[in-house]
Amino acid sequence: MEDIWFTVLGICFIFMMTTLGSAVVFFFKGEISPKLNAIFFGFASGIMIAASVWSLLLPAINESKAHFGDLAFFPAVVGILFGGIFIILLDIFLPKAPQTRASLRLFSAVTLHNIPEGLAVGFAFGASNKIVALGLALGIGFQNFPEGVAVALPMKRATKNNAKAFLWGMSSGIVEPIFACLGYFLATYLRILQPWLLAFSAGAMLFVCMHDLIPESKIEGKTSVGAWGALLGFVVMMTLDITLGGA
Repeated sequence: MEDIWFTVLGICFIFMMTTLGSAVVFFFKGEISPKLNAIFFGFASGIMIAASVWSLLLPAINESKAHFGDLAFFPAVVGILFGGIFIILLDIFLPKAPQTRASLRLFSAVTLHNIPEGLAVGFAFGASNKIVALGLALGIGFQNFPEGVAVALPMKRATKNNAKAFLWGMSSGIVEPIFACLGYFLATYLRILQPWLLAFSAGAMLFVCMHDLIPESKIEGKTSVGAWGALLGFVVMMTLDITLGGA
């Protein structure tokens, strides 16, 4: 019974932290200034790039070593390319408005990124010591807070509505508990797919960063504002990944 409560607590925590991060939009009542908006877009890009490296690509390569040896980079290469292709194909079905399109691409990329993270938590609870698994869930949960912020703030700009932006941000994390439950019950059978899923998610996130977030972080006359936001986001996410994720 104690193991079940550890599992429920860990799975609920990762979603709760995404929700808390998304709630940041309620602290901004009016329009966000262009300068602050550039900082937020830069910050979001830094978070996504760091998460792609430490949360996704490095674990994908490490998991591939047992099956591919010196070619452990292969699933990462294939996954990255297909992640980018997925975002391009997704464009066909997205609304034509540029701000809405960019925000939906970001939402899709973060949601994809949350799927293998949810599976990882489920695998850990299904196959590992529950204390170790709870530590992993706490680490991923704390990482999810800035990710919720990164989705919700651009959505606020696109929708002009705090409640809608919050719901979009929260929704990006709902796949984590769903796939955590799936991973828990299929821990033995799905693990072989983990490197490919991790790299696929990284490719989607990197494409969105380069195509949408970084260009949006530039404003005329203040070219370094967004870059400093990106560096800050990168450092924050890298620190969380290394200290909480055990990288």
